[in-house]
Amino acid sequence: MKFRALRIFNEGNKVTSRWVDLELSELDPGEVVIRAAYSSVNYKDALAATGAGKVIRRFPCVGGIDVAGVVVSSHDPRFAPGDHVLVTGYEMGVAHDGGFAELVRVPAEWVVRLPLGLSLHDAMALGTAGFTAALSLHRLQQNDVKPENGKVVVTGATGGVASLAINMLKRLGYQVVAITGKDGEHDYLRSLGADEILARSAIGIASTRPLEKAQWAAALDSVGGATLAWLTRTMQQNGVIASFGNAGGVELNTTVFPFILRGVRLIGIDSAATAMPLRHEIWRKLANEWRPPQLEKLAHTVAFDQLPAVFPKLLDGTSHGRTVIKISG
Repeated sequence: MKFRALRIFNEGNKVTSRWVDLELSELDPGEVVIRAAYSSVNYKDALAATGAGKVIRRFPCVGGIDVAGVVVSSHDPRFAPGDHVLVTGYEMGVAHDGGFAELVRVPAEWVVRLPLGLSLHDAMALGTAGFTAALSLHRLQQNDVKPENGKVVVTGATGGVASLAINMLKRLGYQVVAITGKDGEHDYLRSLGADEILARSAIGIASTRPLEKAQWAAALDSVGGATLAWLTRTMQQNGVIASFGNAGGVELNTTVFPFILRGVRLIGIDSAATAMPLRHEIWRKLANEWRPPQLEKLAHTVAFDQLPAVFPKLLDGTSHGRTVIKISG
């Protein structure tokens, strides 16, 4: 039986994506076959599907780094037909056929049983973005960042990860400062829980001073580049930065002074390769005490056939929050 998928090709050194009809035998191997109910669109997906970034490691490849659905068949005793499951990260949509398909086949080691408290739609409203935000929060708490320590600043604030992070931080009692280049989104950010909003153009990123006024107990950075360098210079003593994005550049030009004079800690967040025990714990928290209280507001749903129209909006920064793709009922 054929099913529909959005597959990414490299043809004449040009990366393109298009709809195809596949047989299950054409998918990459795996022990678990899932009938996809929902997927979601991340910045990484947009880079991959359009060729705007060198993300795909093998062509052709079905796109989509997230999926949630119902198990159709399994050769692993941990899963049975009818189980509700989700998969995020690993090599999905990058080097292994991913979630932008009506049927998805993956290794059993990648599959997470849907935790109580989440629907399949909720799981993709969160997706890799929500998992990344929660993993960042986990790392802050591992480094003793408490609400009473001071302000937590979130960059690229209208993006999927950052929006969810703001909502989660506010729920847990942190004082949140949002940095954005979108002047028209201040009300949206306040509605998510931002206590203070700073315009990206007004924060002095271009300064060359090795240290500046200490302002933040912690930071969640989705931008990278000059913004991340500025964060290192403006952290409080023993401040913690969780870095998970590069929308503003991949270079980091800073000095050792924030690290040796203020004890600043810069922590990389790699959600794709998180070990399964921690992955299960993060998803349990997302279904319960860390669930963003405005998750429904943060996500909007579009039909499967509208998926390609979502990519340019992510790349040009005209979207905010999360886009959930409805694949089947």
